[in-house]
Amino acid sequence: MSVCWGGQPQLQEVEGRMGRDVPAIVVSQADRRRYREKVRSCLDVLARMLRDSQFPTGPEQVGLEIEFYLVDEAGSPAMRNSDVLAAINDPGWSPELGRFNIEVNMAPRLLAGDALATLEQLLTGSYNRADAGARRSGARLAMIGILPSLREYHATEEAMSPNPRYQLLNEQICAARGEEMQISIEGPELLLTHAASIMPEAACTSVQCHLQVSPDLFGSYWNAAQAVAGVQVALAANSPYLFGRELWQETRIPLFEQAIDTRQEELQAQGVRPRVWFGERWITSVFDLFEENLRYFPSLLPLIEDEDPVAELDSGGIPELSELTLHNGTVYRWNRPVYAVTDGEPHLRVENRVLPAGPTVIDVMANAAFYYGLVHTLAEAERPIWSQMSFAAARDNLIEGARHGLEARLYWPGLGEVPAAELTLRRLLALAYEGLCRRGVDTQEAERLLGVIEQRCLTGRTGAAWQTETVHALQEQCGLDRDTALREMTQRYLKLMNTGEPAHTWPVA
Repeated sequence: MSVCWGGQPQLQEVEGRMGRDVPAIVVSQADRRRYREKVRSCLDVLARMLRDSQFPTGPEQVGLEIEFYLVDEAGSPAMRNSDVLAAINDPGWSPELGRFNIEVNMAPRLLAGDALATLEQLLTGSYNRADAGARRSGARLAMIGILPSLREYHATEEAMSPNPRYQLLNEQICAARGEEMQISIEGPELLLTHAASIMPEAACTSVQCHLQVSPDLFGSYWNAAQAVAGVQVALAANSPYLFGRELWQETRIPLFEQAIDTRQEELQAQGVRPRVWFGERWITSVFDLFEENLRYFPSLLPLIEDEDPVAELDSGGIPELSELTLHNGTVYRWNRPVYAVTDGEPHLRVENRVLPAGPTVIDVMANAAFYYGLVHTLAEAERPIWSQMSFAAARDNLIEGARHGLEARLYWPGLGEVPAAELTLRRLLALAYEGLCRRGVDTQEAERLLGVIEQRCLTGRTGAAWQTETVHALQEQCGLDRDTALREMTQRYLKLMNTGEPAHTWPVA
């Protein structure tokens, strides 16, 4: 996340935000063997640290990462992230996989008092300064899950940011796959295409919510985050179009799963686990997740650091566990465990990765407030939510929420299958409010931000719903063809995005 957290290298993280540069290298068979041995050593050291209570137990901190598109005056992708970052000149901003993407990292803070309001003000100011810098470079910032004007010819290897780490990741993932990546998504329309690189993944811009927790509570918070992932996606959907076709309300979910899938069809048929993974069971410890990563997934980036984690721990130091965190960063869980060291102190975070970017700053903050409040309540409930629903139901909720948005029917204990909007209004908003208040968040701020979620449910309008409604109106009432309608909708979106008004208030006509 932010450098203030203490970074770890990960794929979209190795793609730029929390990552470190890697040299242009050739990976040998011996490299892979040594790397596996080093990861095992790191895992043993992590087990010792957990057993010996090496982690702080203080108040939880939260933070955000937000990814953006760069667009030109026509609303098409602008391949200018190097120029834009130079113009912004702010270490909080970094490149992403695509030359049309950048990201901002917001420093962590305690979830209490006016923390959310302060974070919103800081994000607004950082965005405004960055957009001004982008405009000086002939581009604009767009906060949206998938840019509707993006086409297949934009997402090619030529559009990859010029950094060796991206090329290495691309080579390793493509080599593991051994053939072109197939992208097959069916919604109201069908998309079936193939890609020779991982660049379609760059179409996905997202928000990551980080929550620092103690080891004793990690399992509960991760389970709670898994249980609410489908609801989050349904409420925040903002990615209905890809390569000109209307697909899922949150198309990022299937696109990301397919764009970096290292399995051929035969391996999929055998049940080999995908690199983009929801998981397969509730957990009791963060160790479960790191151990699964080593057991199920071969290395993609077998890069070895000089540190001996056993010797470092034995000498009274805190090891970075670089190989473990690097490997963890190439297993793309929708709720990912994070180990990091900041100012010589280790900590653990749940990194929630299901949310799309946008539509506006207040929408992003409302999504974050809902998530933080809800997982706090569920994680600390007397009767855990994961004891009342199957893991498969949580996974099914994610797919249903991504496919249908607010119209999704989601399973929830005590209610059965219920529309996402009804579930949120009847049950979850109150739980989210309770969780925020328990953490000492100002009640007025909690009410204001959760009020955005409430109004989305009452109006039935997410960013995705506004996009599809607008495109349909432009086609049916104005007689525009699909491509022209998408371009016009994109320009309207960008204008409304910059008003700062939440998307449920946006006019369609």
